[in-house]
Amino acid sequence: MSDSLARYFILNKPYGVLSQFTREEPRHRVLGDLYPFPPDVYPLGRLDQDSEGLLIVTDDKKLNHLLLDPAHRHRRTYLVQVEGIPGPEALEQLYKGVVIRVGKKAHTTLPARARLLTAPPPVPERDPPIRYRKSIPDSWLELELMEGKNRQVRRMCAAVGFPVLRLIRIRIEKLELKDMQPGEVREMKGKDMYRLLAL
Repeated sequence: MSDSLARYFILNKPYGVLSQFTREEPRHRVLGDLYPFPPDVYPLGRLDQDSEGLLIVTDDKKLNHLLLDPAHRHRRTYLVQVEGIPGPEALEQLYKGVVIRVGKKAHTTLPARARLLTAPPPVPERDPPIRYRKSIPDSWLELELMEGKNRQVRRMCAAVGFPVLRLIRIRIEKLELKDMQPGEVREMKGKDMYRLLAL
């Protein structure tokens, strides 16, 4: 059940924006540059500066615990553009779990659903665009994880030999990015947020 006094926002975090409100260097772009958020809200989970997509911003501490505690697993779905074209063997490795470094420790990822898309997804162009290399083909995957370690998707794809060019989180459980444009912010009702997150 949501906190009736809390505020809930979702946004499509653009490339190059930090998932925080504090500017560490003058040149940094932060969440407050996108929207006049109320005081005391913060992002739930993070997307790296070079990752894009769905981010939740709220002041609901209970939701923070439910989403980020490893005991409560939630499906997170990503569109991932990679260098090269992964074959069945690489997709099977991602499905079964791969060993990545988390901090100084080795971590075996939970099974992930990985699907090679037959055509590029209809996503907005990135600004700046991906550097195109004629000699190396690229492809898109849809990847669904049940955990969220630091830079996990990038580390997983690198572990099977396919470096990530672009990474977009499109869904957490049934909460979806849909047609939101980069930088767009929407406020939501708490009951809708909890329902879509299956909480």
